Amino acid sequence: MSAPGKLSEHFALSEFVKSPTAERLGIDNTPPVEAIESLRMVALRVLEPVRAKFGPVHVNSGYRCHDLNAACGSKDTSQHRKGEAVDFECPPHGNADVAQWVRDNLEFDQVILEFYTPGEPDSGWVHVSYVPGGNRKQALTITKAGTKEGLQP
Repeated sequence: MSAPGKLSEHFALSEFVKSPTAERLGIDNTPPVEAIESLRMVALRVLEPVRAKFGPVHVNSGYRCHDLNAACGSKDTSQHRKGEAVDFECPPHGNADVAQWVRDNLEFDQVILEFYTPGEPDSGWVHVSYVPGGNRKQALTITKAGTKEGLQP
């Protein structure tokens, strides 16, 4: 069992709830117990294997309460609301390489290469969601122009 505040060996709950937007707007982004358990599963099933392969992982966004999610302009159906999703990067590794590795090697609900620009390996970020049981294994690329089916760098 991990220590209080720890989701897994290498990931702390604080990494998944910290948000400059929440801080700026005075939003309390404390997750409910159910969301913490979902975040733990994302950390164990996705981020720990990614870290083992690529090294340190920088979490950009994890859990988002209703008000924070709205402030980010995200849909209320976002898996971030349930603690089932995380946006991250693994510098200096390219985001497309990381997303493709997740697609080819891990169990996940969605892996999305978001706002990636071909030829710019550090552009955008990787979004991954994990749901205990019933994962869709959906791989997408989202550009500024819209969504494309399949993971396409």
